[in-house]
Amino acid sequence: MKRLNPKYIRIAAYILVPLILILLIGGYIAYSKREALLEKAINKAKLKAKNEYNLDVKIGSAKFTGLSTVAFSDVSIVPEGRDSLLNIKNFAVSVRILPLVLGEVKLSDVTLKDGFIHLVNNKGVKNFDFLFKKKKDTTATGNKADLSVLADNLVNQLLYKIPDNLSLNNFTISFKSDSDQVKLQAQTALIKDGQLTSTIKVNDGEATWHFAGKMHPSDKDIDVMLYADNKKVEFPLIEKKLHLKLNFDTLQTKLTKEDHSSGETKISGSWSVKNLLIHHPGISSTEIVFPSASIDADVSVGTNYVAIDSTSLIHIKKLTAHPYIKYTLKPTKIYELKINTGWQNAPDVFDSFPSGMFDALDGIQVAGKLNYHMNFFMDTSKPDDLIFDSGLDKDNFKILKFGRTDLSRLNSPFVYTPYENGKPMAPHLIGPDNPEFTPLSQISPNLKYAVMTAEDPSFYTNHGFVMEAIRKSIATDFKTKKYKRGGSGISQQLVKNAYLSREKTLARKIEEIMIVWLIENNRIMTKDRMLEVYFNIIEWGRGIYGIAEASHYYFGKSPSELSLGEGIYLASIVPYPKGGLYAFQPDGTLRPGLHGYFNLIGKLMAMKGYTARDTNAYGFYDVRLKESLRRQIAPVDTATADSLMKQGGADDDGILPVVEEPVKRPNFFQRLFGKKDTTEQKAEEKLKQKEENLKEQIKAQIEALKAEYKIKIDAVDTTGGRTRKEVRQERRRLKDEEKEKEKELKDKMP
Repeated sequence: MKRLNPKYIRIAAYILVPLILILLIGGYIAYSKREALLEKAINKAKLKAKNEYNLDVKIGSAKFTGLSTVAFSDVSIVPEGRDSLLNIKNFAVSVRILPLVLGEVKLSDVTLKDGFIHLVNNKGVKNFDFLFKKKKDTTATGNKADLSVLADNLVNQLLYKIPDNLSLNNFTISFKSDSDQVKLQAQTALIKDGQLTSTIKVNDGEATWHFAGKMHPSDKDIDVMLYADNKKVEFPLIEKKLHLKLNFDTLQTKLTKEDHSSGETKISGSWSVKNLLIHHPGISSTEIVFPSASIDADVSVGTNYVAIDSTSLIHIKKLTAHPYIKYTLKPTKIYELKINTGWQNAPDVFDSFPSGMFDALDGIQVAGKLNYHMNFFMDTSKPDDLIFDSGLDKDNFKILKFGRTDLSRLNSPFVYTPYENGKPMAPHLIGPDNPEFTPLSQISPNLKYAVMTAEDPSFYTNHGFVMEAIRKSIATDFKTKKYKRGGSGISQQLVKNAYLSREKTLARKIEEIMIVWLIENNRIMTKDRMLEVYFNIIEWGRGIYGIAEASHYYFGKSPSELSLGEGIYLASIVPYPKGGLYAFQPDGTLRPGLHGYFNLIGKLMAMKGYTARDTNAYGFYDVRLKESLRRQIAPVDTATADSLMKQGGADDDGILPVVEEPVKRPNFFQRLFGKKDTTEQKAEEKLKQKEENLKEQIKAQIEALKAEYKIKIDAVDTTGGRTRKEVRQERRRLKDEEKEKEKELKDKMP
């Protein structure tokens, strides 16, 4: 082995020895001056808290008790003019030396005894509102933040704040507002040798929570579980504020890896829950329980996006799926979602449905295999170009036994009970023994094809779903920021009416989709039978169910006698049946606003060969309401009629189509000889006059609305035990309500 040249050894000694001496001298000076440096740092922190946040920070004593340990006593923080925020009797903290030399503060040991954090919101006055104070950015360069760097810093800062060793006794966090109070008292919390244990009393003994598990923050290795003694972990405050009931037996979270490189931060971990219960009126009318659910997630954060990679895996009982979720923030917002389950045993899939979510399918027995896939992509700058595809593939799939609901019952005579606002109406027998029942063969083709053209043109060829209709629905809902257009075809409407409640919840919609798939893909019912039942049970007006009642009610005819115009009219009211009468004028003729709709549906029917081409609006002028009903129609302006026609929809699946007819153009000879098209001129003048009249009517309605709400706001009761905050909230609610109604009126302005 070659020996080092003594010359180089001497040179190294000449360099290292002075450096070591300098470090020793500097360390001695720093050690001897550390109390003064600590006092200076504390005074600086107090001054900053006072000047920037109006916080009065007091510390009874602060001193070093070891090389890197500082002990504090009687620490308090009080926002100016507010309730005390924090108080700690004894607090000691140690930092790790090596990270400190490198410029990073990493907690080593923390001891805390007898303390509290008290958050107060008293009639809108908070003692913690300084937390939301925006700081002036004096270092802004105009560059957008790099999300990957922010994520990396956030994770590391959070981990650095978790000490390697913790001893905490009698520390309380409480929140109190005008009507709510929550108190969490950590009787003990201990991190020792990488193990976390704790005991937390909730609201003075209502429950006892425990955080326990593995805690190695320095190694980015965390595995912690939250559970309660002899009961579920519950959140009453969330239920009160958000109407969301949420509880579980255990919640477990793991962090296994975090790395930042090449402009991307990758975080790997998992989250799991046992016996999760969810109940919210927008999700389901009943409680939904997931016995076990988890996700093994690989999260990627780039410069401008956040994504859950397709290597992630979701588990819901026996069901597994690979999700891919990506949200890009700039230059435009882009949403991406993909789900792929791969082939799975069908019994496992149905057995994994959360209890309380699909009541109609409860107890169903199936065989075979299933594979679900979904692909969604939307660039918010081009919502009309969104991509949506969803499908459930089957392999030797079959139903062995129906569950709570016999999906084949519609093949035989059955009793249908419609519901209005959750209340049952008079039952209807759907079968030959009911004289009002109309077989499909006795329904006029004019009506049959008009409804199919308007509601589901590919009914006889699709499998219950029309992806293009659903895609357009999503785009329309996004652009209008409202759930305005549904994508339900005839199969979905039938299932919704015949098997399910009328509640508008997420669970009901998913259950509807599942039942449609089962019926369509297992040939439980023929298309003809589905259409026959559909025509005999859907609503056509207030208390009018079935086509026999509808055709007699509006026109005094049997379903087989309906003309083309009458068929198109009845198709037009399917989405909003309760507004059907408002489509007519007092003399029994149709309102002009429907003229364009008749042309549209009629032309589509003609293209399919369902009717002959027509230049007279496909029967629009021939439709006459039954004379006995005309007296029920009061004269109203066009805008009011359109609004009334759209009231009381059967569900969320459409809007009564009022299509303006295109302006009539001069014919060839008129253009050739320059003759004025007086018909067009008169039509334009008439249209302008209508628009002016409508504007004036809307302006008058807005003024009346303002006057009405001024009276309501001025009349808000300031006595009767109401607090000033409650009075302000009521007035604010009325003002918001007024603005919303005013906006609705302005949206109708031509």
